Amino acid sequence: MSEQGGGGGAVSEQGGGGRFAEFGRPRKVDGGLRARTARGSIGASWWSRRFVDVLESFALGTRLTRGRAYARAGQVLSLEVAPGVVSAVVQGSRPRPYAVTVRLRPYDAEVWGRIETVLAGQALFSAQLLAGDLPPELERVFAEADAPLFPAAIGDLAMRCNCPDFAVPCKHLAASFYLLAEAFDADPFQLLHWRGRTREELLDRLRTLRAAAGASGAGSAAAPAGDRPGGGGRAVDRVPEHVVEPLPGSTPSPSPVAGAGLALADLPDVPLGAVVDRYWVPPVPLPEPVPILATEPDLLLRQLGPPGAAIGGPGLVERLRRAYTRFGEPPE
Repeated sequence: MSEQGGGGGAVSEQGGGGRFAEFGRPRKVDGGLRARTARGSIGASWWSRRFVDVLESFALGTRLTRGRAYARAGQVLSLEVAPGVVSAVVQGSRPRPYAVTVRLRPYDAEVWGRIETVLAGQALFSAQLLAGDLPPELERVFAEADAPLFPAAIGDLAMRCNCPDFAVPCKHLAASFYLLAEAFDADPFQLLHWRGRTREELLDRLRTLRAAAGASGAGSAAAPAGDRPGGGGRAVDRVPEHVVEPLPGSTPSPSPVAGAGLALADLPDVPLGAVVDRYWVPPVPLPEPVPILATEPDLLLRQLGPPGAAIGGPGLVERLRRAYTRFGEPPE
């Protein structure tokens, strides 16, 4: 049985790797889930490619290649996503299919509340999510909440398959991973569901928070001039600063709208031309970009098997490895 959790090792229900060699080619499946991409990379959207990149960065060897072949051959019979767990059934060489589970820690209501508050504070985020799209900044929002959207290490995933292979992940788990990436392509909310929020729950929360923020903003805009900072300042000065709450461990800062109010609070009601020198100044510091996944230059070579003699044989791998290393060096 292939099993791993929190960085632990794999165990086998067969008592050794010898039994695994007794099994031949996988049984053909009618009506299985088949990957849409017949060749090349799996995953079309930024979020599914990010998920696949994280998986492949673990340098899991040829089982990922075999897993892709399983995914494209339709060997996965079913795939279901629930908060914290993905369940799949994969047909191998035995008559009875294998059961696969992949667990990832879901976030509780408190963590999701912080994330939703930030998302609701940006009209663009809410509009993209309501349209069924994930904004690229979403990963940063999760990171600033100390709640990574994607697994950062293989130990973040608890994987289990009842096949006789010792490797974790085995090809059945790998096939499930690739079809999971395509499921994220088809419905990006499946990724958020895995982390603990369904589409309906998230969108309802965003609508509620934005409605509350809009009501507060309208009430503030109607406040008497004498109650506004700066006396004769504009209504934007009274935008409430609790619309976007600071995240734990981060430097408190006002929301983008409230920040604009602070930046303009001391200006009289004058034409734009008179304050053009301050028009492009950000009211709050810009956030740091999300770190880009760093991998070794020969990662792809480690994922592929040795080439055939017709194109250079094993010696080609070493020549390419030296070339990749050279290409990755900074210019002199």
